[in-house]
Amino acid sequence: AYERRFPTCPLIPMFVASDTVNEYKSEDEAIHVIERRCKLDIDAPRLLKKIAGVDYVYFVQKNSLNRRERTLHIEAYNETFSNRVIINERCCYTVHPDNEDWTCFEQSASLDIKSFFGFESTVEKIAMKQYTSNIKKGKEIIEYYLKQLEEEGITFVPRWTPPVACELESSTSHTRRPVSPAINIPDSATKEGLNSKEILNTSGSPSEPTAGTPDDKLDADYIKRYLGDLTPMQESCLIRLRQWLQETHKGKIPKDEHILRFLRARDFNIDKAREILCQSLTWRKQHQVDYILDTWNPPQVLQDYYAGGWHHHDKDGRPLYVLRLGQMDTKGLVRALGEEALLRYVLSINEEGLRRCEENTKVFGRPISSWTCLVDLEGLNMRHLWRPGVKALLRIIEVVEANYPETLGRLLILRAPRVFPVLWTLVSPFIDDNTRKKFLIYAGNDYQGPGGLLDYIDKEIIPDFLGGECMCEVPEGGLVPKSLYRTAEELENEDIKLWTETIYQSASVFKGAPHEVLIQIVDASSVITWDFDVCKGDIVFNIFHSKRAPQPPKKDSLGAHSITSPGGNNVQLIDKVWQLGRDYSMVESPLICKEGESVQGSHVTRWPGFYILQWKFHSMPACATTNLPRVDDVLASLQVSSHKCKVMYYTEVIGSEDFRGSMTSLESSHSGFSQLSAATTSSSQSHSSSMISR
Repeated sequence: AYERRFPTCPLIPMFVASDTVNEYKSEDEAIHVIERRCKLDIDAPRLLKKIAGVDYVYFVQKNSLNRRERTLHIEAYNETFSNRVIINERCCYTVHPDNEDWTCFEQSASLDIKSFFGFESTVEKIAMKQYTSNIKKGKEIIEYYLKQLEEEGITFVPRWTPPVACELESSTSHTRRPVSPAINIPDSATKEGLNSKEILNTSGSPSEPTAGTPDDKLDADYIKRYLGDLTPMQESCLIRLRQWLQETHKGKIPKDEHILRFLRARDFNIDKAREILCQSLTWRKQHQVDYILDTWNPPQVLQDYYAGGWHHHDKDGRPLYVLRLGQMDTKGLVRALGEEALLRYVLSINEEGLRRCEENTKVFGRPISSWTCLVDLEGLNMRHLWRPGVKALLRIIEVVEANYPETLGRLLILRAPRVFPVLWTLVSPFIDDNTRKKFLIYAGNDYQGPGGLLDYIDKEIIPDFLGGECMCEVPEGGLVPKSLYRTAEELENEDIKLWTETIYQSASVFKGAPHEVLIQIVDASSVITWDFDVCKGDIVFNIFHSKRAPQPPKKDSLGAHSITSPGGNNVQLIDKVWQLGRDYSMVESPLICKEGESVQGSHVTRWPGFYILQWKFHSMPACATTNLPRVDDVLASLQVSSHKCKVMYYTEVIGSEDFRGSMTSLESSHSGFSQLSAATTSSSQSHSSSMISR
């Protein structure tokens, strides 16, 4: 029955095809080992597939059938991205030693993600989702093929018997290995996607909710007033988890409402809820989150340009938070504040939400444990898909999901544009399934019709920018001035250490002293990617290749090899005695970048060796027909006083084994997302002569 799922299985849509790469049969036909290369169409965001450069992933599966021992061992591992992600899966079918009509099944898997283009958490979510789905369908698929065999009249397969010549040897030399006893797998455990080992470990454990004793009862009025409707089983789970915290946890014990959120997030499985709650309590203590509303004042940039705020309540009494995401300059906020200040601000919003829920519970006389979020996407476009901004958003979602479960009662997404599905595919794997069910998405003006905004919010408090009569005090957002952008060093000096530092580095470029970055390439056809902002002055961006490594920069404060300034570092790698064309070569056409522009691009390397990315000061040429300087030249010279430019950059190398030639998301391009670059005609052009080398 198991073999019938090959070469393809209609019950597994992502299983596209398989090819046999190796097969072995013993002479007595007791051992049959077959190795296949399986082609899978993973249910992953389309944009992630483009970034990774693949449409399909390949796994190698080895099935070992031992008719003598009556076992089937299945091993699988990933071939695609094996240097970045390691996936191992093992399954085993055995015969029960006491009842030959019973089959024992055991399945386990391991996942180790080393790196994946900055989307490690997304890949983990996808992998866990696929594995859980695989477990859920495993029994269904094997029963499908068993039924198929029965319909064909095959209800019995004769047991293997050794050839006469081998029988004596086999009976004397072979010892049957012990088999673990079968267990009765409850349907609920199968639905949750647990393997047999997990069921053994959890059987009869405190994670199984049981009705409480009379001494374990909460006051009925207290439950109705502050917690809502609870079954005796749920009430018992809450009491037991609270008692466990009181006995073991050192520190502030959360309120019953908050403990209940973690229980609901894990379907009242005490073990799982206890695990995530303890992790959250440790996190809160480590980062002093309990005091964030009293001790932290948001920077003025957030107060002016973060287009979100609290606005009355919905019809159910939930606090209402309005976010005008389409009007927000996510890139500008990250550049001006860093990811950690943004995270801290989002945490303060969630802490304020918890406080407002308590207040509304008192005001309305019924339990209110969550809030409603209204997200207006008017103005959302491709500039909001700026990769570091999306990464910051995904990390914020992860932190919020882990520490504020079941706090979102409803999410109303209004005026969703065509680009929204792209953002949704990136964000959705990070959002819990229960949370996703609370999303309501409206395109265009659909929110004004039946089933729209009026079903959830009173007419009197619909914000004015959505056609209502209520003045909304939420900031309108807009572009963050580039003058407020700060370097990595400046952000680091803020001493905000909630999580990772910014991935960008800053550099100063002087007239006669370019800044250079060395990248060593071992495998040809690797992809060098870059993303940089020209914060001050105009620069020329170059890429060079050399077969020999340049000398490391000298650390002399007076020489031209290495200069340190408050605005960033300056390093030169190309020796003055090197000659272009002899010691090194140019592999891309020079790219002139104006002040205020953002540039993203890539280069597919043709040779191994040393690649040098160079940012060089750009001097405006004088008018060819006259010796008098042009007005533009004079203005430029005034703007770039002291002949100094400043850039913030990020580079990454994608290995050739992980790249499949998809340049859709990597082509070099300027971003017009700035007031300065809006006036330049070259800001929307695409520059990437590396396409020739592809």
